[in-house]
Amino acid sequence: MGVLVLDLRKHFDNWSNINLNPVWAMEEGEDISKGQYGMMEMIQSKSKPDRCIVDLKQLTPDLGDQKVWVRARLQTSRSKGKQCFFVLRQSKWTVQALVYVGDKVSKQMVKFVAGVTKESIVDVEAYVRTVSQKVTSCSQQEVELHCEQVWVVSPALPRLPLLVEDAARPDNPDDELATVKQDTRLDNRVIDLRTTTNQAIFRLEAGVCRFFRDALTKEGFVEIHTPKIISAASEGGANVFTVSYFKSNAYLAQSPQLYKQMAICADFDKVFSVGAVFRAEDSNTHRHLTEFVGLDMEMAFKYHYHEVIDVIGNLFVSIFKGLRDNFQEEIETINKQFPAEPFKFLEPSLRLEYVEAVQMLRDNGVEMDEEEDLSTPNEKFLGRLVKAKYDTDFYILDKFPLAVRPFYTMPDPNNKKWSNSYDMFMRGEEILSGAQRVHDSNFLIERAKHHGIDLEKIKAYIDSFKYGAPPHAGGGIGMERVCMLYLGLDNIRKTSMFPRDPKRLTP
Repeated sequence: MGVLVLDLRKHFDNWSNINLNPVWAMEEGEDISKGQYGMMEMIQSKSKPDRCIVDLKQLTPDLGDQKVWVRARLQTSRSKGKQCFFVLRQSKWTVQALVYVGDKVSKQMVKFVAGVTKESIVDVEAYVRTVSQKVTSCSQQEVELHCEQVWVVSPALPRLPLLVEDAARPDNPDDELATVKQDTRLDNRVIDLRTTTNQAIFRLEAGVCRFFRDALTKEGFVEIHTPKIISAASEGGANVFTVSYFKSNAYLAQSPQLYKQMAICADFDKVFSVGAVFRAEDSNTHRHLTEFVGLDMEMAFKYHYHEVIDVIGNLFVSIFKGLRDNFQEEIETINKQFPAEPFKFLEPSLRLEYVEAVQMLRDNGVEMDEEEDLSTPNEKFLGRLVKAKYDTDFYILDKFPLAVRPFYTMPDPNNKKWSNSYDMFMRGEEILSGAQRVHDSNFLIERAKHHGIDLEKIKAYIDSFKYGAPPHAGGGIGMERVCMLYLGLDNIRKTSMFPRDPKRLTP
C-alpha cells in the first residue's frame, strides 16, 4: 500500500490546532523514522497489500512479543518528553499503545503521533507486549502495543462537537468533569454511538431480535414482511401519520396487525415480523417514540387463547436467557456507565388477571375502577408491588376491560365487560399488548361499527375473514422498550440508534 508523508494543512480547517509541523526534520536533525509514519494516501482500492489486520479483541498475552498491524481510532493521547502514550479504540475494545524514541523511532515520529487528532483512524504496526500491572482503563488490560509505524488513514477535525470520553462518563452531579446532554448526544449521534456503552447497547439489541427470531422459528413460525403504507388506520384510531399517495392520501402503519391476521387466514398458521411501525402521538416521554421497531407475532390456536400466551411467555424467557448467557460482557460494560439491578424473571412466567392487579393496587391505597385502564403511574406502582411479592421484573396481565381494547379484540364469553386480551410488563412498564382477535366477519363488522370505524376503509381486512378463518391471537412488542427496561435505562432514546419523537426528525 502506498504511503506518503504530506503537509497536513489541507486536511484540516484550523491548522493552528494541529501540532504537526513539516519543519521538524530541520529542527531535530536526520529523521530515522522517515517512511514509518505520516498521512496514508487516500484508499481508493488501488491495491490489496498482503497484510493481516488484527482486531483489538484478539490482543491478548497469547500474542506476546509478536508484531501485528491494527486499524483503530485514536481515542486519547498524552506525550511527555521522548514518548507518547495513546489509546486505540475499535468498537467496544480499547488498548493502550505507546511510541518512544529509540533505534527505530525518531523524535519527529513521536511528535507526529502526539499531534494526531482524537477520533482519527490510524494504522499501527507494533509489538504486543505484556504488562506487569493491568491497564485498568482499557478493555485489553494485560497487553499494550509498542509502535514502530503509525499512519493516519482518515483524520478527524481538530474540534469535535463532543468528546467520546465525555459521552462515556457516568452522570454524576458531584463530578466536576464534563458530561454530555441528551440533545447534544443526539445531534451528534455518529460520535455518541462510538462509546463502548453504545457499542454494547446496540449489540445487545441485535441479540434481542436474534433471540426473538430464533425462538419463534423453532416453534414453526414464518417471518413475513408487511406493508408500511396502508389505506386506513391499522389500529382504528387517529394517531396515524398521513402521507400523500399520488392523488389521494395514505397512512403509515401503526402495526402489522391487520396483515398478520390476513396471513393467518391465508393458512400460514404462525407468523412473525420485525419492522418499523409509526405512532403519531404527541408524547414527549421517556418511553415513547413516533417510529420504533415492532417485534410482532400471530398464531392460530386450537381451543383457547392461553395457548398463545404460553408461547409468548416462553418467548420472553428465551430472550431473557439468551441475553443473560450471551451478553454478560456487554451488560457489564453498560452497567459501568448506567448502573442497574440485574433483570429478574420466572420460568414459567408469572400470570395475573386484571382484577387481581386492581385489587393489589387498591390494597395499597390506589383508588381506581376495575374497568378503567392502567395509568402510567399505576403501571409502575404495580410493577413494584409485583416485584416485592413475586421477585420478578416480568409478568403477564390477562383479561383487560373490553372498553379499553381495539375493535378486533374478542370479548370474554362469560362476561362482556372483560376481553380475551393481555399485556406484558418489564420493570413495571408495558412492552407487549395482545389479544385473541375476532375471526368471524359478521361479529367483526359489529365490533367495528361499535367503535365508529368506516367499514369501507377496512373492507379487504373484513373480507379476509369471510372465507373461513381459524381462531388466532398474537401481540406486538416494542424492541427499543424491551432493551431499555432489560438494562434498566431511563430513556428509550438510549436504545434507539437514531430516535424519532415529536421534536426530533434528524439526524
